[in-house]
Amino acid sequence: MNRLLPIDLHAHIEADIAPTDLVDLGAVVFAATRSLDEAARVLGRSDPLTIWGVGCHPGLVGAQKAFDAQRFSSLIARTAYVGEVGLDGKSRVPMEAQRATLSAVLKELQESPRIISIHSFAATEAVLTCLSEQPVSGAVLHWWLGNAEQTRRVIDLGCYFSVNLAMVRQADLLTRIPLDRVLPETDHPFGDRSGGRGRRPGRVDDVEQALARLHQLTPEEIRQITWRNLGQLTQQTRCGMLLPRQVRVALAAA
Repeated sequence: MNRLLPIDLHAHIEADIAPTDLVDLGAVVFAATRSLDEAARVLGRSDPLTIWGVGCHPGLVGAQKAFDAQRFSSLIARTAYVGEVGLDGKSRVPMEAQRATLSAVLKELQESPRIISIHSFAATEAVLTCLSEQPVSGAVLHWWLGNAEQTRRVIDLGCYFSVNLAMVRQADLLTRIPLDRVLPETDHPFGDRSGGRGRRPGRVDDVEQALARLHQLTPEEIRQITWRNLGQLTQQTRCGMLLPRQVRVALAAA
């Protein structure tokens, strides 16, 4: 890769997508899964620019009921990325059950750090409490909507933030997040709904442009910074060798 490609830290992609379609996205995409079964289906792939995750979505009853800590541990041995996990205050899954799953995930990641994409919709304080009680390296708060105080506290815990198109319209939220903790995301097909007919994983240009305007930089400078941020996450979690080779080469160049 002669130039730095866009980074999409959180997108949802069908497990049976053709390898050429992923390459054609022209982006490094972290593909979140919603269940251990879905993760098991995709981790056998060897896509050069896509990092498939191991997830257990807090909003899905079936995924939460089927979660098994030993199976989770086995699956993350094959990837640098865990996502989507977390808590959801609007889920039909009882919060006690969600907390038990997240606690098991965090316990494993304390021993085997990974880049972890954390869901916190309507549960920002609860997620903050869990991360305070079981701190981990590599935590990235996906579509974070916490208030100023909560944001300060998760920053103090070392968390990063993945920002999508829906978030960039909230300038007050973005100004609370240090630029050295930011990574772009689409949360495709959910977080880029206002992006028009061109929606697809990896299309984070609008996010980069919004960050550039906010920080009085160029989009190219923002992309360089986000690659450095990904490099910091990779160093903190020491899971770089689990990334696809082309991504490792780009990180070294960045």
